[in-house]
Amino acid sequence: MDAIAELLASQGVIVCDGGMGTQLFERGLTAGDSPERWNVEHPVLIQAIHTEYIGAGADLVLTNSFGGTHFRLALHKLENRVIEFNEAAARVARAAADTSGRRVIVAGSMGPIGELLDPMGSMTPDAARAAFAEQAIGLAAGGADVLWIETMSDLDEVTYAIEGARSTSDLPICATLSFDTAGRTMMGATAADLVGRLRDLDVAAMGANCGNNIADTEGAVREVLDHDPGVPIISKAN
Repeated sequence: MDAIAELLASQGVIVCDGGMGTQLFERGLTAGDSPERWNVEHPVLIQAIHTEYIGAGADLVLTNSFGGTHFRLALHKLENRVIEFNEAAARVARAAADTSGRRVIVAGSMGPIGELLDPMGSMTPDAARAAFAEQAIGLAAGGADVLWIETMSDLDEVTYAIEGARSTSDLPICATLSFDTAGRTMMGATAADLVGRLRDLDVAAMGANCGNNIADTEGAVREVLDHDPGVPIISKAN
């Protein structure tokens, strides 16, 4: 039984943490800096943020690795430190979870690569898979319980992320889309599309995060439930 199913079986609902970026900006991160770099330069601070969320009641914390792929880190000329940064992100979250005195899940955050996929852009499926595979290596090495693919708008990218992650890790995978307006993502995907694509990919949970507003997120979650009432559902507001 994976960590998500195990905790759901024991308590019915898993409470997630809040935003990491907002907390980092409050603590001195500046626009244009890499949040992932802070996992190695300020690990005590990152662990403290996780600890505060756990103290507030979070059963699951997301690692500080949202932009941890090769392509996102290349924006900061840090593309050669993918595994290092992701491993550090999982390690500090793991430390916070393990010292909490209760069961807390460490979810390895994996955000969009920031490039449009072929044919709309130049990103190939193989390059996308390789980017997520590399990130998954670091997150698994640092002690993540699950991989958490989030804030996606393109279902093809979600699929490649799952395929890439599974090529290097056997951790359970969760996936969420970000729904903006009229119940669709920026790339036009609906919650029904999400269920249709992921139903056979054996994800531990699926749903919605971030998005335009609470109403859109709630609507997407209801649509997931309508199309697959048995799947564990994620609803994580902006």
